[in-house]
Amino acid sequence: MPQTLENALHQLQLSRACRFSPAQLAELSRHCGLAGDALALALLEQARRLARVPVSDFRVGALAVAGSGHWYLGANLEFAGLPLNHSLHAEQSAIGHAALCGETLIARVVVTASPCGHCRQFMHELNQQELTIVLPERSQRLEELLPNAFGPRDLGMSEGMLTPAPAGLDCDSQDPLVRAALAEANASYAPYSHNRAGVALLLNDGRVCRGRYLENAAFNPSLSPMQLALSQLLLQGATPADICRAVMVESAAGISQHATAAQTLASLSPVPLYSLVI
Repeated sequence: MPQTLENALHQLQLSRACRFSPAQLAELSRHCGLAGDALALALLEQARRLARVPVSDFRVGALAVAGSGHWYLGANLEFAGLPLNHSLHAEQSAIGHAALCGETLIARVVVTASPCGHCRQFMHELNQQELTIVLPERSQRLEELLPNAFGPRDLGMSEGMLTPAPAGLDCDSQDPLVRAALAEANASYAPYSHNRAGVALLLNDGRVCRGRYLENAAFNPSLSPMQLALSQLLLQGATPADICRAVMVESAAGISQHATAAQTLASLSPVPLYSLVI
C-alpha cells in the first residue's frame, strides 16, 4: 500500500474500515492522489490484512464496487481442521458484505489474484448484464472469464442473488438476536432449494454480525449464512473469542444449514448454535 494512502487512512480514521462511502472515497482521493481503480487496487492491502488462512497461508483481498457508489472489502477465510469446501473466498466475502448492506448491483469486483472457477460461477449468480473484474495487471468482463456459463437464467430465474423476492417467514420470538437472524433469512436467496436461512452472532461488546444464505445455480459455490457471518466478524475487527451467542433461523426444506453451520462455528468457538426451523 502506498505510504500516502496509509497516511490518509490513518488521518481520516479509516485504517480499520471495511466499507467506504462515496464521501469517504472522495476525501481519501484528495489526500493521497489516487482515484478509481488505482485507489481500489491500493486498498486491497487493507482487505488482505483481514484474511484468516491457517491452511493455505495465501491471503486474498477483494473489493466490491456497488451501484450506490459504496465500496465493500472482503477477504478469504479458512477453517483449520475442516474440509477445504468450508473455505470462504474473498470475492464471496466482498459481495456478501455488499448484500448485507442492501446493495442490488455490483459494478466492479477488484481482487488481488485472478478469480478461480468457483468465484467466477458465484459472481455469475448476480445475473447482471455485465460485471467487470479488475486485477492488478488488467481488467476483464466476467463473460470473458466464464464463457458459455450456466446460471440462473438456464433454470428460469429472472432474479439474482442481490435481488431476491422477499420471504414471509415469521416466528413468535421477540428475542432481538432471533429477530436479526429471521430478517437475514427473509432477505436470503435460495431459489433452488427454498431453504431460506440467516445467522446472527452477538459479540461481547453488543455488536451483531449477520449472515444470509446466497445460493448458486451450480450448487457448490453457494455461500452459507454462517460463513458470511464469520466473515463479517473478521471484517469488523473482532475475533471468534468475542462471540457470546449464536442464532440461526431457517425455513423447512429438503436441505438444512444446521449441521454445517454448527460444525463451522464449533471449529472457532465453544458457543453453541441455537437453531430455529420455521
